[in-house]
Amino acid sequence: MKTRSERGQSTVLTLVFLTVLLGMAALVLDVGSWYRTKRAAQSTADAAALAGAQSLPYDTAGAGNLAMQYANKNGGGVLPSGVTFSSGVGTNDTITVKMTKPATGVFSKLFGVKTVTVGAKATARASLMQSAQYVAPIGVNVLHPKLKGSGSSCPCFGSGNLTTLPLGKNGAPGSFDLINIDGSHGGTGGPTLANWILKGYSGYLPLGSYLSDTGAKWNDASVNAAVQARLNGPPLLFPVYDTLTGSGANAVYHIVGWAAFHLTGFTANGSSGSITGWFEKVDWDGIESTVSDGSNPDLGARVVKLID
Repeated sequence: MKTRSERGQSTVLTLVFLTVLLGMAALVLDVGSWYRTKRAAQSTADAAALAGAQSLPYDTAGAGNLAMQYANKNGGGVLPSGVTFSSGVGTNDTITVKMTKPATGVFSKLFGVKTVTVGAKATARASLMQSAQYVAPIGVNVLHPKLKGSGSSCPCFGSGNLTTLPLGKNGAPGSFDLINIDGSHGGTGGPTLANWILKGYSGYLPLGSYLSDTGAKWNDASVNAAVQARLNGPPLLFPVYDTLTGSGANAVYHIVGWAAFHLTGFTANGSSGSITGWFEKVDWDGIESTVSDGSNPDLGARVVKLID
């Protein structure tokens, strides 16, 4: 009796297994391609949301335009209807960008899968700051006319609102509107104050109470040079206080917010002086506030972050 050959069956099984393996390899390659497309879409949505949030909460129309501009520069796929606004901690402080994008495969077309639609969503918020970084040690009274003066429609921002901040004995003996932002007690040396003015304090400073920096230092050579170096440069971030109590080394500033100031002029005379410029709206490095009880007034300084 002759033995029937099984070589033909082996060839068929080999072809079947090869087809399955090739199909799996093709699926892996195309899934990787779809994943890359989704990652690119997510990057586009993130960039658009962060860009739009820079105009919040003051200008939702401008925020929408910025979001669309950044989306179009980063691959597109965002429709105007995909940009929406909502109120998180404050009114119109949050922007959400949703988008879809077609992802095409190469090998999956052999199995009837021509395109896959991937989606992305990003939400960013422009928050007031509970804590701020790179703060300069110069205190500003919240009742300044260009901030929250009585009966004022301010805060008022920009070069059309040129103003002067007095630097001297304001409200407490021995207090010269210089604040020990590092929490120390007594007088800080001129070089340290100068470094804080030039670069800002590196730590994150929360709202709350801070001691006065005692001594008349406005004509200190290093402080004077630091202020001069900041003229017409990037804005400085100042702590804003509502009360000043005590005296001398025990004088306490109660900080309730942060305000950015574009510096254009400076005069110094030991225990007194002044700086000239204007307040600005800024996005700053800080830790976002989670309260809306009015204890942290909106003075134009916000932190922009992705929250979803």
